[in-house]
Amino acid sequence: MKALLCKTIGGPDDLVVEEVSAPSLGPDEVRIEVHACGVNFPDVLMVQGKYQVKPELPFSPGLEVAGDIAEIGAAVEGFNVGDRVIAMTGFGGMREEIVVHAGRCLTMPDEMDYETAASFVLTYGTSYHALVDRGYLSSGEKVLVLGAAGGVGTAAIDIAHRLGAEVIAAGGSDEKLSQLKALYGVSETINYNEEGPELRERVKAMTDGRGADVIYDPVGGTAFQQALRCVNWNGRILVVGFAADSENLPKAATNLLLLKGSSLIGVFWGRFSEIESDRNRANFDRLFQWYAAGELKPNISHRFPLAEGAEALKVLMRREVVGKCVVTLRD
Repeated sequence: MKALLCKTIGGPDDLVVEEVSAPSLGPDEVRIEVHACGVNFPDVLMVQGKYQVKPELPFSPGLEVAGDIAEIGAAVEGFNVGDRVIAMTGFGGMREEIVVHAGRCLTMPDEMDYETAASFVLTYGTSYHALVDRGYLSSGEKVLVLGAAGGVGTAAIDIAHRLGAEVIAAGGSDEKLSQLKALYGVSETINYNEEGPELRERVKAMTDGRGADVIYDPVGGTAFQQALRCVNWNGRILVVGFAADSENLPKAATNLLLLKGSSLIGVFWGRFSEIESDRNRANFDRLFQWYAAGELKPNISHRFPLAEGAEALKVLMRREVVGKCVVTLRD
């Protein structure tokens, strides 16, 4: 089978497509014929050797896939050959077949296509867990979404609207913010590359001086420092990631939290999905119900075949993606 391989730590240009042997199947595992693989920022960091997970070389990038079960292990229950599934692989998804533990799989909704399924779990799972489980976002509240045009950002906007919240979308490009208006009906946007230190004043102006009730931050960097200063009383600041600079993490002045009675809350969906797997599956039951009812609108702005998988990582690095990018492996 064909696979996109990282054989040496470097960058997307070092990735190669080669024929590899199919992996063996354990008793608790399923073999999946991969139709599509979602592309995420950790893929970029992993091939550069900068991610906390460092697979043994050679490996394939790809944290999430959608496809058909081709074979099941002797101890697997709840799945059958031919089932359409989504799998959280951790890495290894950019290959024509993958073997994963059955506990990492979810049955695809009938209404969902493979490309959407491959780009849904990480972003919508993270954003639902952040806004609902950790942020307690309520109808009528104001949520500031940083990195709003990215995968988790667009998912956060989509879910916040479904919950009845009002969204301020902040990003670094007027063009992408304009696309968010068209895709999700966002009426209030901020270009924080232009606003700089004035971001907090813009947020206050948009909230009658109160600040945002919930701040969703997958960015970190200087935007995080502004977020500390434009949160409402009893507000919740959700620390989702550090896309701006994963090596120099921002620090919070605790006096700012005290003055606003605000909470700084860590969000680690991957760990949550392992420790609280039943609750995680319940979250996806709800997300899949919303999707089936047409109440969620995942956006895929870029698609690449496996042979161009390196380019998929490049467009992510160049911040060209609005929503998600996927690598397709079958028609």
